[in-house]
Order: sequence, then structure tokens, then C-alpha cells
Amino acid sequence: MPGQGRIIGIVLIAVALIACLVATALLLAQVSTGETTITGAILGLLIAAIIFVLPLGGGGLYLLTKGRQEQAEYAEIARQKKILNMVLAQGQVSLSEVALELNSPRDNVEDMVRDLVGKNLFSGAINWKEGILFSKQASEMKADRKCPNCGGQLELVGKGVIECPYCGSEVFLAG
Repeated sequence: MPGQGRIIGIVLIAVALIACLVATALLLAQVSTGETTITGAILGLLIAAIIFVLPLGGGGLYLLTKGRQEQAEYAEIARQKKILNMVLAQGQVSLSEVALELNSPRDNVEDMVRDLVGKNLFSGAINWKEGILFSKQASEMKADRKCPNCGGQLELVGKGVIECPYCGSEVFLAG
């Protein structure tokens, strides 16, 4: 479950702080009753810090930062999923519409689309000049060999990216 590491990190930090406060209170009580000296109390605090507080606090900080990173990654995945869903639902969508929907600069949207292409999650065509994404299944493109933007004949010689010789759209085949 996303965000669980963050919660565990916060709990560990809280436990470390409580352990520090309890150890300090106990040692101050012993100093005030004369059971130990100030130097003994300081040594006891150092030992408590080394054995309990630092490992708990350090582990908590690690889990807290890792949880934040995971949360950011899940947010990015959700944004990329939204791009794919928009293209699949509408058939074609402009990059400007996607940028507005995601409340993100167009450059970031283009980077996300390139990332989707790199992960073989997007198959279709992109006209970078006009900023339009076209959804089309790879099997359909192989069958009709036509550009989804201008209808021009494509030569599918390999796997990956094919640029339409007529309009310049890039056609991406996944799978």
C-alpha cells in the first residue's frame, strides 16, 4: 500500500523521541535522588541514544523519505495512466488538452509521453508539430499501413518508431 513506509517512519521517529524523553526523565530522577552522578546520567543518555534513539530515529527518517519518494512515483504513474486513458477514450487528443487536464506544462507532458513510449505502453502516432496524440492498436497499423494523421502509406520495415514521410507524424508500435 503506497504511503505505508511514510506512516511507519513517523511512528518510529515518535517512538525514538519518546524513548529519549523517558530515558532523560529517568536519569534526571536518579540524579535528583542521588542514585547516580551527572556524569553517570550523561553516560546513560549516550548509551540510550546509541542503542535506541539513533537506530529508531534513523530508520524512521529513512522510511519517511522513502515513503515520500514512493508517493511521488505513484503520482507520476497516475498521471501517465490518465494520459493513456484520455488517448484511448477519445482516439486522438491534443497535447494542450492533456497539459490542461493534468495541470502540467506541455514539456512535462511530452516527457511523460516519451516515457510511455519507452516503456512500450503507448502504441499509436504522435504529430509533434501539431501536438496531437493518436490511439491505434499495433495490429491495426500493421494491417492497413496508413498514417492515422494524414492517411499516407507507411512502410513498416521494423519494430519501434516509424515516421510518416508525408506529414512527419511519428508512429509508435508497442508489442
